[in-house]
Amino acid sequence: MSEKKMTSSRRGHLKSLMLAIAKDLLEKEAADLITEKAAFIAENCPAPVLSGGLPELQEMLKKLAQTIDKVDEDRYDAEAKVKKTDKEIEDLKMKVVEIQGIKKPALKKVRMSADAMLAALLGTKHKASMDFRANLKEVKKEVKEEGVDAVGDWRKNVDEQAGMDGRKKKFQG
Repeated sequence: MSEKKMTSSRRGHLKSLMLAIAKDLLEKEAADLITEKAAFIAENCPAPVLSGGLPELQEMLKKLAQTIDKVDEDRYDAEAKVKKTDKEIEDLKMKVVEIQGIKKPALKKVRMSADAMLAALLGTKHKASMDFRANLKEVKKEVKEEGVDAVGDWRKNVDEQAGMDGRKKKFQG
């Protein structure tokens, strides 16, 4: 059985319903946050007592300053702890990458002619075609006549190469 595809109008209707539900949830979450904040403030921050004299107000201000200092220290400690943890996470990520190594993708075998390789290497600016066989040097083979004369020549060659004159001839000729 194949599943039937959803029509665009039905898809649009479902999308609008989802967005409406998400909007209601966000509004409810925002209202809950406001009530939680008000409850926290009522619990931790009593209403200031402004009745009394100057010494009582100064004492209250000193207590508030001490409370602010304590909260700032706690916040600083929490930030330092978060930074340290983030640094440790980064170090561990680097170690994981080092241990795993960088995976090299498998290269595909490509069959190219020499002309296609040169075009790929040099780009389209240079049009060079290479016929490698044409550039090979031709080696001419000299046919040496070997026969009975070669046997008689070895004595003559030895005599010519004996002494300094023979060595000079060997390197010059």
